[in-house]
Amino acid sequence: MKIAVDAMGGDFAPGEIVQGSVKASRDYGIDVVLVGDKARVKKELRNQAAEKELSVVNASETIGMNESPVEAVRQKRDSSIVKCTELVKEGTAQAVVSAGSTGAVMTASLLTWGRIKNIGRPSIATILPNRKGSTLLLDAGANTDCRPKHLLQFSIMGSLYANLMMGKETPRIGLLSIGEEVTKGNELTLSAYSLIEGSGLNFAGNIEGRDIFSGNVDVIICDGFVGNVVLKTGEGMAKNLFGLLREEIQKNFIARIGALMTLPVLKNLKSKMDYAEYGGAPLLGVNGITIIAHGSSNSMAVKNAIKMARDLAENDIVNAIKKGASEVPGRQVNNINA
Repeated sequence: MKIAVDAMGGDFAPGEIVQGSVKASRDYGIDVVLVGDKARVKKELRNQAAEKELSVVNASETIGMNESPVEAVRQKRDSSIVKCTELVKEGTAQAVVSAGSTGAVMTASLLTWGRIKNIGRPSIATILPNRKGSTLLLDAGANTDCRPKHLLQFSIMGSLYANLMMGKETPRIGLLSIGEEVTKGNELTLSAYSLIEGSGLNFAGNIEGRDIFSGNVDVIICDGFVGNVVLKTGEGMAKNLFGLLREEIQKNFIARIGALMTLPVLKNLKSKMDYAEYGGAPLLGVNGITIIAHGSSNSMAVKNAIKMARDLAENDIVNAIKKGASEVPGRQVNNINA
């Protein structure tokens, strides 16, 4: 098992990326190959006293966050992102982790590996904390415009992921809409509702935005535009909530005493809402394993993203989706005129 890590992707590359890779290697025994500017990566490895522990593959180019993903991937064939996906294609590595441009990571994965049969669009699956544990949201930003059949395909992939990776025996699927009633929603959600309902999946119907963190469903389905807004709203809410809480505590001496007494609880709550605890988000639907890490990933997030990639490879998620997308009666996931 070897995981290819884009050492040049993210706001804090290559330092935090290398540090997180070293931690994953030491804590989990994962074989990591770092891809990027060899001189810079080697320097970071020396700083971690780990020069002999991880292998390095040189990549002379880097794809920036503001570059056109398709043009950059096609023109920069020696970029760290492209080289990572090629290592998987040739069998040197079994998965890719990158905190670089989401569009470029997705494009490189698609162009290098292709899509799984019967899956028209790949989807970013993000784990969100809830009152009962965690919920899987997809799509979290891969597709801003979707057709109903794509939401059905997301449901299939999300259900399989929740079963294999989250231990949900029969995952409950909710379609994100503006009301619980069957008649509520836009054209996309109204059409997708009937497809998912007739799919044989454990469909719980529509859910509203206020139900996202309730834990009443295991998988939440929406298009990538809505999903990304939900994700960013959740991040901003958590950040500002803790900021406001800190400000209020600092205003009052008694509040500071109370905060000290509840510190373990507050730390536990913060860790549940910290994206670094989850590592990254898998790109489901491509014919390989890609973990897209947050652009601001620190070493802990990178370490956990690498562990997630290893776990997905060990659970053979790609073949599970291939089977689920082709063998469940009545789904016709890629032939529906929807």
